[in-house]
Amino acid sequence: MLPESNVLQQFFIEIVERHYDEVGLRHTNVHAYVANLLTEFCEAENLFKIKNAEGRSLSDVGELLLESDPVYGPAPSFDRERQVRKHIGDYSLFFTGMFPESLNHHRQRKARLEGVIDFMRAGKESYYIVSKFEHFEYAKVAPLFREMSEEFENLVYGLNHVKNELAELQHPIARQAKQLLM
Repeated sequence: MLPESNVLQQFFIEIVERHYDEVGLRHTNVHAYVANLLTEFCEAENLFKIKNAEGRSLSDVGELLLESDPVYGPAPSFDRERQVRKHIGDYSLFFTGMFPESLNHHRQRKARLEGVIDFMRAGKESYYIVSKFEHFEYAKVAPLFREMSEEFENLVYGLNHVKNELAELQHPIARQAKQLLM
């Protein structure tokens, strides 16, 4: 995690808190986690930090799911499964909340809704699996991931509101019109 003094992270905490409170997600741990995620994903290499055995970055959720399998796939341990599953949850949350329109174009799918549902299912399931790592060093964060799995749809919805506010902030005319209407 980045230091809380990070100005960008503080900005994200404020905007995430506001919109997540509006959709009924009033848990500061969730707010902080999502704000940190947005801050980390401002650097593109963090989006593609999971690499396969050959060192190639994985950006496809299907490839990431295969990479996370410790029994039939290449994941050498359950810790690797957790690491990759956490990333799948984060990656899915980020794209479905911030860039839902890119899911099918990026994944070259024909059915728009199917692509969003697949990402949502993968993200929700991955956070659930991460929440099952509830012993030793993972005991304290397991409840956070359980909640994020249970509330995944609301996390996406709130993040979509964050995206819309960020878009408004980029357009001064829209911001001025909004202020005049209030």
